Amino acid sequence: MPNIESAIKRVRTAEKANELNSGQLSTMRTAIKKYEQALEAGAANAEELYKAAARAIDMAQSKGLIHKNKAARDKSRLAAKLAK
Repeated sequence: MPNIESAIKRVRTAEKANELNSGQLSTMRTAIKKYEQALEAGAANAEELYKAAARAIDMAQSKGLIHKNKAARDKSRLAAKLAK
């Protein structure tokens, strides 16, 4: 544990940011999984779940949690699955 006051604050800030970022990534992954499970089950709301998953991916990318190329790749794969 750091002794310097600014370093102590930085540790607290980093922990809070890590918690928020982890939650955002988890939300994105959950949205993608729900969409893929709906496709496998042949659910009628696959289009809505695709939009939710794409939005979650865009949110993670805008916050810098994933690279823009990964976001584009993931959205492209989801759209290709929907088109099948």
